Amino acid sequence: MKLGPTERMNLLRFVTSFVWTDLKVTQTERDLVMRIAGRLNLTDAEVKQVAAWLQVPPDVEDLDPDSIPREHRQLFLQAAELAVEADGRVVPAERDSIALFRDLLAG
Repeated sequence: MKLGPTERMNLLRFVTSFVWTDLKVTQTERDLVMRIAGRLNLTDAEVKQVAAWLQVPPDVEDLDPDSIPREHRQLFLQAAELAVEADGRVVPAERDSIALFRDLLAG
């Protein structure tokens, strides 16, 4: 599945928001996000933006599940699930966030 520049950044915006769910970003989570960024062939400016989101979470106002095209929703959900599982433990807030995200994407 091919993602355009807007979709790539939207995917990473969501992924970084999920690694922030427990209010801390581990090195394992950072590594996962940067691996995803590497696979998406981002520009240097885009990589810097992703790195910034790993320092300070993206603005919640910029996270609209309705903005995700239907054909990309499964990919976004899978990436979010990887993000919350990256550190080897899923806290209740992460579990709840994934469940809500799944419900919003299904609607």
